[in-house]
Amino acid sequence: MLRHPFLPAFLVIFSTIQLSAQIGGSVVFPSLDLPLSARAAALGGKAVALNDNDLNLATWNPSLLNHTMSSQVTFSFSDYMSDIKYGYFGFAWHFEKAGTFALNATRINYGNFRETDNTGQVIGEFSAGEYGVNLGYSKAIDSNFTFGANLKFIQSNLYLWKANGLAIDMGAAYKLPKKNFTASVLMRNMGRMMRNYTGGNREKLPFEVEAGIAFKPKHMPFRFNITLQHLQKWDLTFIDPNNPPQLVDPLTGDSIKVSKFKTWGDKAMRHVVFGSELLIGKAVSIRFGYNYMRRKELMVVTRRGATGFTFGLGIRIFKIHLSYARVPYHLAGPTNTFTITTTLSDFYVKK
Repeated sequence: MLRHPFLPAFLVIFSTIQLSAQIGGSVVFPSLDLPLSARAAALGGKAVALNDNDLNLATWNPSLLNHTMSSQVTFSFSDYMSDIKYGYFGFAWHFEKAGTFALNATRINYGNFRETDNTGQVIGEFSAGEYGVNLGYSKAIDSNFTFGANLKFIQSNLYLWKANGLAIDMGAAYKLPKKNFTASVLMRNMGRMMRNYTGGNREKLPFEVEAGIAFKPKHMPFRFNITLQHLQKWDLTFIDPNNPPQLVDPLTGDSIKVSKFKTWGDKAMRHVVFGSELLIGKAVSIRFGYNYMRRKELMVVTRRGATGFTFGLGIRIFKIHLSYARVPYHLAGPTNTFTITTTLSDFYVKK
């Protein structure tokens, strides 16, 4: 049994939080939810509890920041859908008495667009995008408990319309290093818009509560992680008004019975993201992930394909970590993400 003096208070705080949230295109700054690194993308898009001294994962959950990431630098690039591209740069540094800090800068480019008049005549071009700055901090309470927070500023430029906002992430992680086990809880994107696209139209940020565990069985070359997403809202299903489910059999006229257990299971699984890594020595890892909600929302019923499944590879060459992820969001083609990470202090010897 896990025992810790801070655990009861921690569970009470996070279990009594009730905040309204909306998903599915009803929030502003959706780029805040993009998996920035190749490793996170390959593990289903979210790995909130994977404690592996990786700054890329700590960018999402600041409670995973620790002193071993000091002087770690990372750069990531993703060739997203159509002409959309995004990436980020991150750096971490540890101060013995203060704690561990991380600074990240993100950028998403929606591409270039032709500007036309009301007759369709091209009169110019314009671009659109978003960028953000993220300051992260974590402090280890003891060898098991770590608390962390992110302060995020995001700016959006959509032609003549501009908006910006501030958001805060707060997380806590409970670690058992000897058992290769970590549990974590995270509240993301708490904040508000400071400048609106249009006057009087203040939209909500994509607030979310997540929790997860990660573990590596002893003597097994596998590492597993399970993330529970959108815990602030139970029902994540969406009914398309243009294609509602059939409730009556068109041939017999009888009502179509829907299993309550199947309905409950569908709602429950939308909260779950699975990820696993096959560890081949200390230099290579093959990654897999499954995001049930993504599959249900984006797959084409007649051609399901690999939507919702994710794949990736991590390789360490000398003192540099290279990661790649392939994410098939839809049938039109997958997205590709590349990440390179290194620790600057590994390149020099302290006297």
